[in-house]
Amino acid sequence: MRFQAIGLMSGTSLDGLDICFAAFEKQNGWNFQILKAETLPYPENWEEKLRNAIHLSPEELLELHSEYGFYLGEKVREFIDNNHLEQIDLIASHGHTVFHQPQKKFTLQIGDGRAIKIETALPVIYDFRSQDVLMGGNGAPLVPIGDELLFSEYDACLNLGGFSNISLQQDGKRIAFDIAPVNIVLNRLAQKFNKNFDENGDLARKGVIDEDLLTKLNSIEFYSQPHPKSLGIEWCCEHIFPLLENMDTADAMATFTEHVAQQISEIINQKNLQNILFTGGGTYNTFLIEKIREKTESAIIIPEKEIIDFKEALIFAFMGVLRFNNEINVLASATGSKADHSSGLIC
Repeated sequence: MRFQAIGLMSGTSLDGLDICFAAFEKQNGWNFQILKAETLPYPENWEEKLRNAIHLSPEELLELHSEYGFYLGEKVREFIDNNHLEQIDLIASHGHTVFHQPQKKFTLQIGDGRAIKIETALPVIYDFRSQDVLMGGNGAPLVPIGDELLFSEYDACLNLGGFSNISLQQDGKRIAFDIAPVNIVLNRLAQKFNKNFDENGDLARKGVIDEDLLTKLNSIEFYSQPHPKSLGIEWCCEHIFPLLENMDTADAMATFTEHVAQQISEIINQKNLQNILFTGGGTYNTFLIEKIREKTESAIIIPEKEIIDFKEALIFAFMGVLRFNNEINVLASATGSKADHSSGLIC
C-alpha cells in the first residue's frame, strides 16, 4: 500500500507555512520518503492577520477562516505546479490555531479545507483536533502517532516550536504532552529588537538571568500538573507575558531560555531517556540547545534539516493518509481522550 500526500502546517510561532510532499508505504510497518518540501514565509499582511485573529469579531473570524483556506489552496496549487508534482492522493491541512481551550471543549484551527479543495481539485482532510477535544481529550499533541509509526527508533521525540512537546513510550503506551512555551514567547521578545526571532539565541546569550523571575516562571501551576496536558496562546497571555512586561528584554530572553531549558531537561531526566530526537525551529537556537545539554546526560539527536523543518507537516500528511483509510490517527494515551480514534474532516 503506497500513498503520496501533501501535509500543511502553520505553527503558532508564525514563521511560515510548511508544505511537505511525501510518499508513505506500508510493508511490515510504515516507511516514508520526503519528496519535496518548502517553507513559505508569510507576507507581512498575512502574519498580521493571523497574529491578530484572536481579537476578531465572530463575523471577521469566519471571513478569515474562508480567506485563509483559499490562501492555503492557492499556495498548494503553486507548490504543485512549480515542482511538477503528480500522483497526489490527498492534502492534509492542520490549519492555523486561533483558540485552544480543551477544558471548555473547543479548539479552532482556521483555513477551511473546502476552500483548499476548490482551489486544488484534490481530496482534503482538515480539522484534526476538534473531535479529540469533544471526546474529552486535549486535541494535542497529535504527532505522537507519527512518532510511534515513523520514528520508533528513538526513546522520545521532542519538538521545539511555538511550544515544546514530547512524545515517548511509557508502560507499553505512547504518551505525549506539552512541556513549555518556546518560540511563541522568544519571538515576541525578539520583535522588540526589530527581529523576527533570536538567531542562534545570540540576544538571550547577552542577557543576565533574573533569579526572581525564573522562580516565578518555574512556579506556574501548569508545570506540576500531570499529563496529558496542552498549552495555547491564551495561557501565555494569562501566565507568561504579564511577568515579562517590565523586564529588560535581553534579560527576559536569557531568563526565559533558562526556564525552558530547565523544564525540558527535568522531563528528560525524570523519564530516564537515553536518546531524544529534537526537531522544530527552536532546534536552531544553539544557546537553548547548549543549556539543555548542560542539564542532562541523555543524547540529544539533531537530524538533517529536512526532518527538523518538516517533521510536523510530514506527520500531518501521514495522519491524512491514516484518516483516508479510516485507521487510528490519534492516540488517547497522548491526548487524554476516551479512546484512540480516526480524526479529520474529509472533503
